[in-house]
Amino acid sequence: MAKIAVALEPAVAARAGTGVAPKRTAYRMLARGEGWSVSDVICTFGPTDRRFEEQHSQVLVAVVIAGSFQYRTPDRERAGELMTPGSLLLGNAGQCFECGHEHGTGDRCLSFSYAPEYFDGIAPQAGAGRAERAFRTPRLPYLRALSPLVAQMCARLAADSGPSHDFTSGISWEELSIQLAALAARLANGARRNGQDAMPSAVARVTRAVRMIEESPESELGVRSLAREAGLSPYHFLRCFGQLTGVTPHQYLMRTRLRKAATRLATEPAKVLDIALDCGFGDVSNFNRAFRREFGTRPQVFRRKGCGVSP
Repeated sequence: MAKIAVALEPAVAARAGTGVAPKRTAYRMLARGEGWSVSDVICTFGPTDRRFEEQHSQVLVAVVIAGSFQYRTPDRERAGELMTPGSLLLGNAGQCFECGHEHGTGDRCLSFSYAPEYFDGIAPQAGAGRAERAFRTPRLPYLRALSPLVAQMCARLAADSGPSHDFTSGISWEELSIQLAALAARLANGARRNGQDAMPSAVARVTRAVRMIEESPESELGVRSLAREAGLSPYHFLRCFGQLTGVTPHQYLMRTRLRKAATRLATEPAKVLDIALDCGFGDVSNFNRAFRREFGTRPQVFRRKGCGVSP
């Protein structure tokens, strides 16, 4: 994740240096096939940029991998959904939406687009059933069920973005797109709609804490230090953080560390012990237990298999 996050920072810095950029959202097509495509999307919009209404032309599942922003759909016009790394943005074909960066500059997403008929062929087979629209909720929070697939995508993106140790040669973007569509459809049917009544000030405060975690996940970041960053009491911070992100601060921190470690395992030849320590784990035994709990396998097996994930 460190390499991926770094790729967002130069784009934001370049825009800050010039005051304006010809393209404030950059799209790079990674792969496409019949009924699906995936793009690497880097956005450098910030608090001073005006929001404008857009429309999803196809069914969309975007995996946030860096930065944060607010995602508003017609049924969530108030504060919208806080999108953080590891979460999924969900969009139905024809649905209008707005994205805002009131509380931080820039984000990076892997954006998967599906023709409606293509997506409709996957969802029922995944156990999601049929509905009038693909998704009943605009967001999935950073859930444990998503961790293996998000890590796999980050590893593939890192491999595609530059020279890396070839642990990911067997990973196909088409396979990832199918797995993501199936998992998103299944989870979205039972997703809880957190954060609907959150005030904009709470979104801003939690965003600061989220970005603090993303910048230094290896640091000792307890509730009190994160609450101070957010400018809230520990009690109110815990309540707001869970309401807006769908997980506790500790869960978010651990998943961020594990996602970073999994990406490094799949793209670097470094020792497991060194990766564990660099990512904030005190010893390799704790790292092994946490990794197995999150991804269902040991780090060494994860690396050997190219971080394969069952559909």
